[in-house]
Amino acid sequence: MRAWRIETPAPIGEHPLRPVQLPDPEPGAGEVRVRVTACGVCRTDLHLAEGDLVPRQRGTVPGHEVVGIVDAAGPGAARFAVGDRIGIAWLRGTCGRCRWCRTGRENLCPDAAFTGWDADGGYAEHAVVPETFAYRLPDTLPDAQAAPLLCAGIVGYRALRRAELPPGGRLGIYGFGASAHVVAQVAIAQGATVHVLTRSAEARALALELGAASVGAADAAPPEPLDAAVLFAPVGTLVPVAMRALDQGGTLAVAGIHLTDIPPMVYADELFREKQLRSVTANTRADGEEFLRLAATLRLRPHVDVRPLDRADRALADLAADRITGAAVLVP
Repeated sequence: MRAWRIETPAPIGEHPLRPVQLPDPEPGAGEVRVRVTACGVCRTDLHLAEGDLVPRQRGTVPGHEVVGIVDAAGPGAARFAVGDRIGIAWLRGTCGRCRWCRTGRENLCPDAAFTGWDADGGYAEHAVVPETFAYRLPDTLPDAQAAPLLCAGIVGYRALRRAELPPGGRLGIYGFGASAHVVAQVAIAQGATVHVLTRSAEARALALELGAASVGAADAAPPEPLDAAVLFAPVGTLVPVAMRALDQGGTLAVAGIHLTDIPPMVYADELFREKQLRSVTANTRADGEEFLRLAATLRLRPHVDVRPLDRADRALADLAADRITGAAVLVP
């Protein structure tokens, strides 16, 4: 099969993502194999390619927003039939025994495994997944639009919940890429006032098109105090900026898996009066199931930039250079 993999992490300009020919993977016990029909391009893939995330195996095939058709099942796998359309997301395994797993917080499992990091992902023509960590996709979601929902959507949704936005509240979104533009649609549909702060003029235009109440530069102040905010840009200097924008009692959730260093903060201006600063770590399967049902109900439609699998390296470079508005999706 055709695939791309990261042999040695390096700056994206040095082409760490390389095309390869690999044998079709065979599903093991409890696993299914899919013929990939779409795979989203996530900023986490970029962090892995450039070494911000330390690779956990050599020659990883990235990609964890995978839509595909089941074409083979391993021993004991019976949840899906050949021909079913399913989704493969970031979280692909947990121990099921630790206190985090036993209390519904499997995203914090110390033995968790992740698609495109611990095991090969969807920048390929086929991918394998444990069937218990795959998702049955609503028929209303086309392949290309469904792909970004499997990480950008699910993890963004968890970030929105972590931000504790009250009903009808004022939400600030910092950075406006794949995840943020999905979260904005959810928040607006649920009655929130959304203010988008991002450096990209194209992203600001998309935000207004989706119904944002205002847009501005990433380091600008929103037109009113915020009840909640989500930081999607992996830029630590924006943390104090967002914290100052919060009203008292507000919460900032940092959604990325990687963030540059946060500068010192002034307690009286940025933390006092019961403001909260929270991180977000992956997602649980319950998050995924809940979000995908909500996505179908709200008829979410991510803005996608479809690219052929053969141009995966260019798609990742364009993501690094902020040349993608919405979400890039690879199609074999």
